[in-house]
Amino acid sequence: MQGCKLIPATAAAAAASSAAVTSSLTSNHVVAGGRAPQRLQESGSQQQQLLKVGLPMMASDSAKVFSANSARLQAMNRPCSSTQKKSSRQLVAVRATQIDTFIKGLQEKLHLPTHESESSEYVSVNGTLTVRKKSLLTYMDVGSDLIDDTEDALFDQKVLLQLVSSDVLDPRTNIGKVSKECQVVNWNMVQETVKSGDVKYPVTLMVPKDFGTPGALIVRNLHQHEFFLKSLSLTLPADVDGKKKEVFFPCNSWVYNANKYNCDRIFFSNQVYLPDQTPPGLVQLRETEMINLRGYGLGERKVWDRIYDYAVYNDLGNPTNPADKRPNLGGKDLPYPRRCRTGRKSYDADPSMEVRVSENFYIPRDEIFDGQKQSDFLSDQLTSAAHNLIPAIEGLLTGGKNEFNTFKDVRNLYQDGIDIGETLQTVVDTKDQSQKMDPFEIVKKLGADDRSNVLKYTIPQVIQFNEQGWLDDEEFGRQRLAGINPMHIELLTSFPVVSKLDDPEERFGDPTSAITHKHIEPYLDGMTVEQALEAKKLYILDYHDLYLPYVKQINELKSFDSQTYASRSIFFLDKNNVLKPCAIELATEDPTPRGKRVFTPPKNNQRDWMWDLAKAHARTNDSGFHQLYSHWTRTHAVMEPFIIATNRQLSVLHPIHLLLVPHFKNTMNINAAARKALISVNGVIEKTFTPGKFSMEISSKIYGALWHFDDQGLPNDLLKRGMAVEDATSESGVKLNFEDYPYAQDGLDLWCAFKSWVTDYVNIYYADDKIVQQDIELQQWWSEIRTKGHGDKKDAPGWPSLTSKASLVETLTTILWIPSAHHAAVNFGQYAYTGYMPNQPAVMRRPVPEVNSKEYSQLLASPEKFFLQSHGKPSQATIVMTVVEILSKHAQEEEYIGQRLVEGWTNNNEVLAAFQKYGEKLQTAAVAMKERNENPALPNRRGPAKLPYTLLYPKSEKHGLTGMGVPNSISI
Repeated sequence: MQGCKLIPATAAAAAASSAAVTSSLTSNHVVAGGRAPQRLQESGSQQQQLLKVGLPMMASDSAKVFSANSARLQAMNRPCSSTQKKSSRQLVAVRATQIDTFIKGLQEKLHLPTHESESSEYVSVNGTLTVRKKSLLTYMDVGSDLIDDTEDALFDQKVLLQLVSSDVLDPRTNIGKVSKECQVVNWNMVQETVKSGDVKYPVTLMVPKDFGTPGALIVRNLHQHEFFLKSLSLTLPADVDGKKKEVFFPCNSWVYNANKYNCDRIFFSNQVYLPDQTPPGLVQLRETEMINLRGYGLGERKVWDRIYDYAVYNDLGNPTNPADKRPNLGGKDLPYPRRCRTGRKSYDADPSMEVRVSENFYIPRDEIFDGQKQSDFLSDQLTSAAHNLIPAIEGLLTGGKNEFNTFKDVRNLYQDGIDIGETLQTVVDTKDQSQKMDPFEIVKKLGADDRSNVLKYTIPQVIQFNEQGWLDDEEFGRQRLAGINPMHIELLTSFPVVSKLDDPEERFGDPTSAITHKHIEPYLDGMTVEQALEAKKLYILDYHDLYLPYVKQINELKSFDSQTYASRSIFFLDKNNVLKPCAIELATEDPTPRGKRVFTPPKNNQRDWMWDLAKAHARTNDSGFHQLYSHWTRTHAVMEPFIIATNRQLSVLHPIHLLLVPHFKNTMNINAAARKALISVNGVIEKTFTPGKFSMEISSKIYGALWHFDDQGLPNDLLKRGMAVEDATSESGVKLNFEDYPYAQDGLDLWCAFKSWVTDYVNIYYADDKIVQQDIELQQWWSEIRTKGHGDKKDAPGWPSLTSKASLVETLTTILWIPSAHHAAVNFGQYAYTGYMPNQPAVMRRPVPEVNSKEYSQLLASPEKFFLQSHGKPSQATIVMTVVEILSKHAQEEEYIGQRLVEGWTNNNEVLAAFQKYGEKLQTAAVAMKERNENPALPNRRGPAKLPYTLLYPKSEKHGLTGMGVPNSISI
């Protein structure tokens, strides 16, 4: 055997001569030694292609069949010669009464070697193959089944299986011995579990008596249509003790027609091995499968491809329109994590940019889960909302309707909803509908209203229990500890605050903050600033240096109605551990003292609309930072290189691959949807958040300035921000400055559970540090993450060396933390907090008025109206509400931390015991979180809004908008 093509390319290929067939098989191999694959080029390929399209169209006229055949040949990069054209017409002309005889005669000639291992004696191995067919995933479209079964009967085009021994080598091939091929029969005759989509087929494979243990499964799909292969379970013959052994292959992969691949599909059992422990029969297959997944960095990726490779974010803009051009993210000037390469063609106007296409962006096929998954459904909702609902909202809420004048107007969005039917239908009728989701179905899903044309929203939790609580200064402080962005507040260690911006031209004036002792000491309960600093009582939310270089550009945007500042907010921690604001500084690029304005809270709880406007601008800075960095960049974008590198460098046989894979589920899928509809030119982010067209550029600058891998784990993050100190007696290794920090308290409980699980897992597979150092796949994986996936930060501090079990545990725990707990903390509370626009506004449209100005008089005359019209328009608020409600939902089949929904994911009893221990620790953590929420001595758990902190509860008992539950992965 030359390579991994263990089964003949197609039955029809035997129509060529024996020599040609042998040549074609050789050319179609991926050689196990690592030579590059080549596309099938056998001399009989035209007959093969003709048969694939000919039979389903026998009732059609000759021209249709000929046209279809020619198109297929051209798609395979094979010229359609005059001889081939003549051959095509001749086959189509065969009378129907002669078809059976023709096919039967052809099949008698198809007797190619199957490369099964030579043996004089075989034994049978029985099993069950579980699949989900495409037809069951597309509303029971039985047409594909009928075509597949016709091919079964006439062309012998079936699903073919072979087993490969893990431990008994075939001396001819230097891989494990191979079974005889097994054909899956009665493809559409099995009527079982249609509700779930699973179809089970009994299979019997014949293996040599000295076969050993099956370790790999080779699958070839000769049908036209793809199917989702879930698993193969086998029962081996009884051993000398009379015991039968079970072997399980968890496949969970889409399998397309064999001609779509350069190599047969390879699957492995649920037994994992470090590279140097790989059984001899699987060594070459292990490497071959990784070659297939890496690809060669050439050509445009197709929907059936499984290739993982890197590219910069060069598809966010459109250079053919100057107003729509956006910079590429990734490189020295605008560092960024890498995304998955698609290979799409470039714009002529700017060859560095990929053309944006209407269809879905490429990601490896198995990153798009089967069509019944609710997670895909949520992605479809997101795409359709951007495509249809948002233009309809913008079209409807215009003119006089497009302003909030009172808080009652805002409340009416939830009570009355918006009748959007006629406007939405107009949009639907005029747009190319490329997404799967009917937009009117989304309208139904977004609210409890039975009228499909009424867009109605759930009342956000932040105003459910106390409608005025969000206005309270105490609530403003509490949300820095328990809101949707609780990971930017930091300890203030020196005063006054001094900017660290590199400003050689003094564009921004004096780098020293305008906030003085005089401003904040009246709010320090009798302490001086120096005393408060020493007692760790002062904290800061500082966006000054991150926003200031862009303030002027944002405020001068003519296409976007936005006004912003670069803010600093200083808080005092009182004796009850309540964080209260002392002062807010709002800065512009004006280098004179006028460019810095300081606002302080009113005395005696009086209402001060100027102070409320200052808080609104500070909230807007926080909202933009949360969405662009804490959420998108720090979880979604950062994780994609880890997913790519894991599939390229860690075999599915590697135990670390097995540990990580549930934390990658659906992330690339939702990231591709975001590039298409959320973060791209004229996407939701640009239309609704203050930075507008500069949003993604700012996210790149923040990534370059702030992101270091070692700070992504919670304990190190808390230490970096001065929110905790090292504590060797604590399980987490840190002690909080004050205990009533809900995100940190609950998060540390989860971190300890994660680390305990990872420690137990690593100890099972790595006996000592030397094995970590000698794990070639592991070391290549970590090197590629740093030098390629996060190549713009490869020389930055914070990258650990994987030279010990301890460093491996810390690294893996951090990787598990990012897509699970960190993402849950910043994502699933979005609707609860930002669904009510005034609480966490995405955009502000007016500056805070100067005292004695015309605008100041307007504020005094109609403060509520001025306050609300300083915020975003109703159309902007409604767009944000629509998107964040979708993003805040849990899928029906959500896989939470402590769960593995994949059947038979491991056969290692030690791993299963450690995983059970992990689940028990998570249950203990959940009980502790609930108890803290009921403790009146912890005011930050609920605050004036009376909203308990539940975002890090390990599991949500319901799906949808629950505000609790930590999925394993970034699934939405």
